[in-house]
Amino acid sequence: MTASPVDAREDVVKAAKELEAMLHCQIATASDLSLLRMSTSRPDESIAPYEPLQYAYDTPLCSALRDKFGDVDALGKIFSYAREATKQLGEWCADQLWRFALAEEETRKAERKTERIFLRDLEDRPTELLDAEVKRIREAKGIVENWTFKPPIAVGNNLSPKVVLLNSYLNLIFERPSDAKCIIFVKRRYTARLLKQLLMKIGSKNIRIDLLIGSRYGDLGDVKVSFRQQVLTLLKFRRGEVNCLIATSIAEEGLDIPDCNLVIRFDLYDTLIQYIQSRGRARHTNSKYVHLVEKGNRAHVQAVKDVRQGEAKMREFCQALPADRLLQGNAYNLETALVKERPHRKYIDPESGATLTYPSSLVVLAHFVGCLPHHDDAIQQATYNISVEKKKYICEVILPDNSPVHSATGRPASRKVIARWSAAFEACLLLRQKGHLDKHLIPTIHKLLPQMRNAHLALNSKKTSKYTMKIKPSLWENTRGVRPNELYMTVLELETPESLGRPCQPLALLTRSHMPDFPAFLLHLQIDKTSNVICSSISRSFEVSGSALSELTEFTLRIYQDIFNKKYEVNEPEMSYWLAPVIKDWKTSTSQPSPDCMIEWAVVKDVCKYPEIEWTIDTPHDQLLNRYLIDRWDGGRRFFSIAVEPEMRPLDPVPRDAASHKHMKNILDYSVSLFAKSRMRATWGHDQPVIRAERLLHRLNWLDDFNEKEKAVKTTCYLCPEPLKFSALPIAVVTMSYLFSAIISRLESYLIALEACDMLGLCVKPGLALEAITKDSDNTEEHRSDQLHVQRGMGKNYERLEFIGDSFLKMATSISLFSTSPEDNEFEFHVRRMVMICNKHLLDTALKLRLFEYIRTRGFSRRNWYPEGIRLLEGKGHKKTGLEVMKHDLGDKSIADVCEALIGAALLSHNENGDMDMAVKAVTALVASEDHDVSKWADYYPLYAKPKYQLAQATASQLDLAMQVGRIHDYHFRYPRLLRSAFIHPSYTFAAEKIPCYQRLEFLGDALLDMASINFLFHRHPDKDPQWLTEHKMAMVSNKFLAALSVKLNFHKHLRSNGAIIEYQNREYVAEIQEAEKEAIGARDYWTNTKQPPKALSDIVESYIGAIFVDSEYNFKEVERFFDKHIRWFFEDMSVYDTFANNHPTTYLHNLLTLSFGCTNYRLMASEIESIAPGGPTTSVAVVMIHDDIVAEGQASAGKNAKVKASSNALKLLQGLAPFEYRIQYHCDCEGEEKKWVGRGGDGLGMVGSAI
Repeated sequence: MTASPVDAREDVVKAAKELEAMLHCQIATASDLSLLRMSTSRPDESIAPYEPLQYAYDTPLCSALRDKFGDVDALGKIFSYAREATKQLGEWCADQLWRFALAEEETRKAERKTERIFLRDLEDRPTELLDAEVKRIREAKGIVENWTFKPPIAVGNNLSPKVVLLNSYLNLIFERPSDAKCIIFVKRRYTARLLKQLLMKIGSKNIRIDLLIGSRYGDLGDVKVSFRQQVLTLLKFRRGEVNCLIATSIAEEGLDIPDCNLVIRFDLYDTLIQYIQSRGRARHTNSKYVHLVEKGNRAHVQAVKDVRQGEAKMREFCQALPADRLLQGNAYNLETALVKERPHRKYIDPESGATLTYPSSLVVLAHFVGCLPHHDDAIQQATYNISVEKKKYICEVILPDNSPVHSATGRPASRKVIARWSAAFEACLLLRQKGHLDKHLIPTIHKLLPQMRNAHLALNSKKTSKYTMKIKPSLWENTRGVRPNELYMTVLELETPESLGRPCQPLALLTRSHMPDFPAFLLHLQIDKTSNVICSSISRSFEVSGSALSELTEFTLRIYQDIFNKKYEVNEPEMSYWLAPVIKDWKTSTSQPSPDCMIEWAVVKDVCKYPEIEWTIDTPHDQLLNRYLIDRWDGGRRFFSIAVEPEMRPLDPVPRDAASHKHMKNILDYSVSLFAKSRMRATWGHDQPVIRAERLLHRLNWLDDFNEKEKAVKTTCYLCPEPLKFSALPIAVVTMSYLFSAIISRLESYLIALEACDMLGLCVKPGLALEAITKDSDNTEEHRSDQLHVQRGMGKNYERLEFIGDSFLKMATSISLFSTSPEDNEFEFHVRRMVMICNKHLLDTALKLRLFEYIRTRGFSRRNWYPEGIRLLEGKGHKKTGLEVMKHDLGDKSIADVCEALIGAALLSHNENGDMDMAVKAVTALVASEDHDVSKWADYYPLYAKPKYQLAQATASQLDLAMQVGRIHDYHFRYPRLLRSAFIHPSYTFAAEKIPCYQRLEFLGDALLDMASINFLFHRHPDKDPQWLTEHKMAMVSNKFLAALSVKLNFHKHLRSNGAIIEYQNREYVAEIQEAEKEAIGARDYWTNTKQPPKALSDIVESYIGAIFVDSEYNFKEVERFFDKHIRWFFEDMSVYDTFANNHPTTYLHNLLTLSFGCTNYRLMASEIESIAPGGPTTSVAVVMIHDDIVAEGQASAGKNAKVKASSNALKLLQGLAPFEYRIQYHCDCEGEEKKWVGRGGDGLGMVGSAI
C-alpha cells in the first residue's frame, strides 16, 4: 500500500475503505511494524535552511526581449519561467534559459509552432503577418546571440541563496574522488537543465552530473529524452560514471533507481507519496535525506510538518487494523495444520533415544550445514525449493556443494512450512543412515575439525623461530682439501663498463668445478648509473701447474689485501676460488684449446713480482697518474690518482673541495693517518708533488641504489705520495675487483639456491631458484603494507613465485585426488586437498628437509664478506676462531610460502615449452603425501579409471548435446556422457540417466581455470604484485563473469535441474545479462553491473572445463585453448576491472580512506590469540585504527580473513560519509586545519536534524 489514503486529505479510514472497494482488495500489514526497519535502511534526515529568496523580476536581457517581443505567443512560457527563475535560481540561470529557448533548432521549432497557430486561425489574414512574426522570433534570437552574459559567480542576485547552498553542500560531498551518489529532486524540467548547466561550470571537479527527466517533449528549450536514454543514464549511475542525478518526479517511482547515499529535495514535495518514495531512494548505509527550506517560509515549514504527520497517521491506521489483517508469518497456527498431516512422522534413535521431529529437523540440518568446512567469509546454508503438484507443496532441500549428501525431497504437504520440515526430515534421515549424524543427531564432521584444519592452514605469520642459515654454498667445502690440477673459468664482466667512469677489465673466477650459467644481475656503479654483470661460464677446464697456481694465489690474495684490507694465509688446498685478469678480446679466444690463454698472465706475474711500486722524489710525474693509492694506516682510504697539481705544495692548506678527514692542517697532514705519537716521530719531505686524486667510495652494497648520504659524500682529495702505498694492481683490474665482493656474494646465493633445488631433485634456473628462497623483509608476505626491516639489493623476493606456485599446487593435488579417488565426492576432495596443501603440512615437510637453511634473509654487506676456507691474518675479524654460524628469524608461514615459491620456480623454469614435469615433481617432494605420488605430468592420466557411466553407450539426446556444444567450442567429445555429467545439477534425479552431477568435474575445473587465469595474468603483467594479481584474478573466476560466459556460450540451455526456483532464477538472470550486453555496445565489462547470478550457471563452465580435460586425457592445452578462445578477450585490458578488483574489502577500505577522505593516519592490524584450551585452535583478531582509535574489528581463524571482516565492519561505518563529515567525526587533520565554516550545526551547512 502506498500513501494514497492520506493524500486524499480526508478521513483516513474512509479513504482506505474507498481504496479497498475500488481495487477489490483488503489492506493488511505486519503484526510488528518495528521489524520492517530491519529490512530497509532509513536515511538520516536534515533540514537545510537557506536565506529568503528575492522577489521575481525581469533581468536586463528579459526586459529587453519583453519590450520588443512580449506579445509573441511562442515565447510566452519562456517569459513566465525566466521571471520565476530569477527568484529560485538567480539571474544567471534566468538568462541561460534564453540560450536554450532560442538555439537554432529551438528557433525553428518556435517558427513551426507560430505557423501552425496562424494556419489554424479561421480568419483570412495575409501571410505577410506570418512572415513578420517569424522575423521577430529571428530578431529575438539575434539579441540573445549578441548578449554579453555574466559569469556564474555568487555576486548580488547572480545566483540565488538556494543555489549557493546547494553548490556549497555538493562541493563538500564531492571535494575528493569517492563512491558517493546523489539525486537532486526538482519540479520543473527547465530547473533540472539549468542546474546541470550551472553545476558543470561551478561544481567540484569530482562531480559527474546528468539529467533524469520524463520522455515528454514539446516546450521551447526543452530536452528530448527517450526511454533508452533514461535506461542508459541509470546504467551510468549504477556504474559510477555519473554520480549526481538531477531528476524530476520520474525518479520517485516507475524506474529501477540504484541505491544512493544522498537525496536532496531542491524543490519540496507536494504529497506524502512524493516524500516517502523520494526518501526511499536513499537506501545506502549512512545515507542522508536533505530538505532545502527557505527561512521564514511558512509554506515550507508546513509541508515538512504535513508529511511527517501524514506518515504518523498512516502508522496509526496500520496499527489499528483488526487482527485478521495482521500478517503472522508462515508458522502461525502450524500445530493445527501439522495434526492434519498423515502420517505424522518422527524418528527415535534406537541406541540413544534421541528424537527427530518435523520442527526439530530444521535445527539439526542447519547445525550440520554449519559444521561443514568453509572459508570464514562464506555463508553455509541449505536451499529449500518448493513446487506445487496436485494442489500440494513439495519441497526439495539442496545442501552445500561440499556436503556428503547433496539433496533430499520431502513428502507432499498442505502448507509450505511443513513441506520444508518434511524435506529437512528426509535429509536428516539420509545423513543418519550414512553415518554423518551420530546417535545423538550431532554431526560427525564436528565444527572444531574444520576450524583446526583452517588454523593449521593459517599459520601464525608473526610467530618466528631462530633457524640456522647457510652463509656459503656447500660446493666450496666439498671441493677443497687438495691442490687442484685443473680449473674451470667463469668470466665476470660489465655489460656497460662505461658506467664505471674509468677503465675496467674483466675478471676470471677460477673454481675447481664447472659453474652453472648464472643470470645477469644489476650493480649500481655511480649515482644514476648502473650495469648488469655478465657471467660467462666456460665449459672446458684447463690444467694448472704448481707455479701457475702459486702465481694465481698471490694475485688473488693481493686483491684481498690491497682492495679489501684483509691479509690471508697462503693455503692453496683450502682456497675456494682464485681470481685472474682476463684479456679484453677474450671472446675471440674461446675457440682455443685451453681457456688459460684468456688470462692476462703478464699482469699476474707483475703483481707477483712487485708487492708495490716504490715512489722516490725522482719518479716522473706521468708515472704518478692512473695509479691505485692506499693509505697504509687507514683501510678505508683508497684513491685513484688523477693529476699532479704543479701550483700546490705539501704545506698548503687543504682546498675546500677536498673530502673531509680527521687531519686537515695542510695537504701533507691530510695525507697521513697515523696516530698523534707516531705522527710526531715520522718525517716527510716538503718538496714532493701534490696529487689530485679521487677517493674510492667504499660502498657497503653495490647491489643497492645510492642512498642520500652516499650521494652527498665528497670524493676529491689532494695527497702527497710519500706516505702512501702505490699498488701494483692496474687500475682496470682494481675497478672490477672492487665489485667482486658483491658479485661473488650474489653468485654464492645462486649456488645455495641451486643446492636447495638439488636436495628436492629439481632442475631450476638459478635466477628463479634464488627468487624462490629470497625473503627481503620481516613481512614480505604482507603485500602493500609498509615493509619492515627491508634488506635492500637482494633482488626479487618470493611473493610472485609463491602466487603462481600456490595455484599449481592446487591444480596438481586436485588432479591427483580426482584420478585416484573415483568414489569420493566433492566434500571429501576439499578435505583431503586441504590436508595436503595447508601451510602446516608444507611447514612440517620443509622442517624435515631443513629448507630453512637455504632461505635468504640477509642483504649483502661488504663488511660481512669473506672468502671461505683460508685463515685471516690481518684485518677486521682476524681474531675470530672457528666457523661462523648465522641464525635468522623466520615465520612459520614464510617457510611454507617458500615451498610454494619453489613449485612456481620449477614451473617457470620449463614452462616455455609447456613442460610441467618439474613442477609436478616439486609438488610431490614438498607435499610428501601418498595422495600425490607422481613424478611427471604423464603419470596423472594412468591413475584415472574411467567410471562405468562414462563408458556406457550414449543416447541420442546425449549425442545431440555433444554436437550442439561442439558448435560453440570446437572440441569433439569421445565420451558424450561425460559431457552430460557437466550439465547435471545436484538437484537432478540420478535415476533419470544414471549419470552423476557435475560436482566432481566442477571441483577439477575450478582448479584448472584458476591455473589458466593466473598463468595469463602472471605473464601478461610481470611488474604487478600478488595483491594486484589476486584482486584482478577474482574478476576472471568470479561467479558473475562465469555465469555471463555461460549465457554467452548458451550453456544455460543445457543445464538439467529439478526445481522451479532454480529455473526461474536462471531465466531472470539470462534476460538481464543479455540486455546488459546489448546495452553495453561492445564494452567487455558489461557483466559487472548485473545482480548476483545463480551459482549453477558458473558451475557448469568449470565442470565443462573439467570435462574437456578428462576427455582429452588430461591435456592442459585444451584448457588453455578454451581460455584463449572464450575468456581471454574479456581481460585483454585489465584496467577495466580496477573498480571490480577494488571492491575487495581491504582494498576498498584503503582507497576510501586515502583517496576519498585524504586520511593517512590509519592502520589495519591482525594478531593471533592462543586458545585457552590445550591444543585448541588459535583465533586471529584484526582491528582498524583511525587516528589511534579502534573503529572496527573482526575475528577469524586466519589473519587474512580477520582483516577482511574488520575491513567490512569499518566500511559499514564509513561508507556514505562525506569527507568533511569524516574529518569531524574521526578528528582527522591529515589535510591541514579544517575550514572555519565547516561544522556549524554539525555538517557545515547549519542543518538542524529532523526537528523544525
